[in-house]
Amino acid sequence: MNTTATLEQLNDLKLAGMARSYQAILQMPLNQHPEAHTLIAQLAQAEKQNRIQCKTQMFLKFSKLRYAALLEEISCSKERNLSKEQLLQLSDCSYLDRAENILISGATGSGKSFLACALGHQACVMGYKSLYLNLNRFTEKIMMAKLDGSFVKLLNQLERVNLLILDDFGLAPMDQNTRLALLQILEDRYAKKSVIIGSQLPIGKWHEYIAEPTLADAIMDRLLTNAHRFELKGESLRKKSTSNSRKK
Repeated sequence: MNTTATLEQLNDLKLAGMARSYQAILQMPLNQHPEAHTLIAQLAQAEKQNRIQCKTQMFLKFSKLRYAALLEEISCSKERNLSKEQLLQLSDCSYLDRAENILISGATGSGKSFLACALGHQACVMGYKSLYLNLNRFTEKIMMAKLDGSFVKLLNQLERVNLLILDDFGLAPMDQNTRLALLQILEDRYAKKSVIIGSQLPIGKWHEYIAEPTLADAIMDRLLTNAHRFELKGESLRKKSTSNSRKK
């Protein structure tokens, strides 16, 4: 049996997980090599895990998450108005299957973006395609798509994303094009795909921020239906981090 040829064939067939596992087995003493059925099962499992990992890395790269955040890094406390039970409820990403939204509000430095990115990271790990955009970037995309005639293509691209994260909602005035585009995107995703919104504004003021009453009613109706709300409180996490650094 020519093991070198076998390894080459596995790589030619793009079975990288199998190839690595087989190569590792070849380094073991002969008396420790698994039997045929065990070997096949081990190679198949290695290939499956490799493909899952590659898919996750691809989704993470596509997501353009602002922070490399993990759910286990989120600080939960009564002071922050955030509990471990709330995060645990979302950790299996079943809310995505139910097309539920997540609305996060809080003052500057309260950890809104970090929480949104942690949820986005978890979604990628669980096999859901995600995309992060702050509202300025979102507005730029809308403007460019309108100018070059690719607006419908952009809508179709966003519709295919399982989880759309729109951060910094409310930092800059919203123009009519952005309002209409946001409504169209939420309409396309309604009862099908999930959205996470992060904002310094309390959720109760979002209607006023959108400004145009009729569009605001329609947008808020689609956002609030079956939505999980997080209203983060407490001292700025950035200030705490700076203070701790100085103490060190």
